[in-house]
Amino acid sequence: MTESFQYHLPTKIYFGYGKTNELENLQLPMRNVFIVTDKAILNAGLVEYVLKILKQKDVRYHVYDQVEPDPSVETVDKAAKAFKEAECDMIIAIGGGSPIDTAKGIRVVASNGGSIRDYAGVDLVKAPPKVPLVVLPTTSGTGSEVTIFAVFSDWIEKRKVTVTSSYLAPDVAIVDPKLTMTVPPFVTAATGIDAFAHGVETFVSRIAQPVSDALALSAMKTVYTYLRRAVYNGKDKTARIKMAEASLLAGMAFNQSFLGLTHAIGSAVSGHVHVSHGVTIGLLLPSVMKYNMAARPDKYAQIARVFHQNTGHLSERKLAERVVEDITELRNDIGLPQKLREVGVKEEQLEPIAEDSLKSGMWQFNPIQAPKEDIYKLLKEIF
Repeated sequence: MTESFQYHLPTKIYFGYGKTNELENLQLPMRNVFIVTDKAILNAGLVEYVLKILKQKDVRYHVYDQVEPDPSVETVDKAAKAFKEAECDMIIAIGGGSPIDTAKGIRVVASNGGSIRDYAGVDLVKAPPKVPLVVLPTTSGTGSEVTIFAVFSDWIEKRKVTVTSSYLAPDVAIVDPKLTMTVPPFVTAATGIDAFAHGVETFVSRIAQPVSDALALSAMKTVYTYLRRAVYNGKDKTARIKMAEASLLAGMAFNQSFLGLTHAIGSAVSGHVHVSHGVTIGLLLPSVMKYNMAARPDKYAQIARVFHQNTGHLSERKLAERVVEDITELRNDIGLPQKLREVGVKEEQLEPIAEDSLKSGMWQFNPIQAPKEDIYKLLKEIF
């Protein structure tokens, strides 16, 4: 039982369909704005919502659209250099986790100097940011709009670099589900299952607490109810709004109580193979949930009672098993890969992936402190 806890969210949130217009009312310096996005978001026309407002306010802007999926440390450093050269005084990120994390990295480097590599770890960012950051997520999954984390790819060392600092949290998050309406089904599926994983890993975290539990339970219930609808009918406005809500709440939850083995292994997989984060998480999640079930059947049973009515006759163990079955079915129903070989993982990579999983900071918060042998066995089962 948690006898004491603290909860802090430094990001101001505007949530609602059409809330992009809140940009007009922000009391922040906005003379020359650096817009961080990617080419897909730019080509989808989503940046135009922001540019229209900036033009009306007679604000200058510089669009940086060179962010790739799972952005590299080199991308962040290059973008920070472009930010300084443009002499901008504010950053607006539009996109999924990749542009948002890149924007976080840009202002760390712009405010503190050096390379983003210098800040890999926990609380290595010593000075508060000098540049305001406003983010507008265009996917429902990462929760990056409110978190104190940023994750980057280091392809030289074949690993993910995670920067953790309260100084990374955006100043303002404008969560406008309207921006998610054109997300393709497969991306909707991958980001959506990631949102669920944030909820469940936070819920069974070693440092779970009442606030994060409540947020995580709500997020999981919402994803379970609406993700299929969002995947198979992207124009379902209600489903898009609810998935944006779930992603936000899950981000607020894991911002406080952190994640676990699914993300530890997922980070290691992404360091060896170019595969999207959400796809990797979907592959791993049911197996990791099954593995963790022995440690927290009580919490898994609590999830089942939120998902289903009339569960009184089932034992705690049976309820826990039912949740694992539920999420396996959800993952399969939305068309995500089920085997590591499907996404390019080679059998000879399994052992180094297992080894690298232990290096993730999230590993220590898992309810079972899985040894390398257990992780390797899990990987073999889903290879």
